[in-house]
Amino acid sequence: MARRILSGYWRNRLNTSNTPAHIEDDVVVSMDYTLTVDNEVIDTSEGNEPIQFLQGHGNIIPGLERAMYGMAAGDRKEVVIEAADGYGELDPEAFAEVSRDEFPPQIPMEVGIELQIKDQSGDIMDARIDAVNEETVRLDFNHPLAGKQLNFSIQVVSLRQPSEEELEHGHVHMPGHAH
Repeated sequence: MARRILSGYWRNRLNTSNTPAHIEDDVVVSMDYTLTVDNEVIDTSEGNEPIQFLQGHGNIIPGLERAMYGMAAGDRKEVVIEAADGYGELDPEAFAEVSRDEFPPQIPMEVGIELQIKDQSGDIMDARIDAVNEETVRLDFNHPLAGKQLNFSIQVVSLRQPSEEELEHGHVHMPGHAH
């Protein structure tokens, strides 16, 4: 028994193929996942291709990236990410009161409606209507998952070495897509 464990250990250490044995920085990870927040499935790769990302380059939220180090192809894990390591805490400064007459009439004045707003510099910002009264609309510029605990069910599908171009750019390039 001990001999098999040791031989498996050395086989992983002496991995002669170009396929990484486990997740570490600069490895392309292909992963299936389901994200649950407040007991509701928010996002999943089920029925789609697994997501791919370059580990250690901030392509996924920090808490999930840290939890994946050392995993191997085929490994499954349940990961709980607190808000600070996910999309951040809810920022009370990320709300704005806007006069209702600044909105075009075709925009429904309903809580939860998502909008894209140009700021004074011309940059596009995502916002959601948080509250509506007769004179003003309160906009929330926080990420929709800010302040939320994120529950991931993940499975590592495969690992591979990145191309030099992927390493240089810091993200995975999908075949047939412009870089």
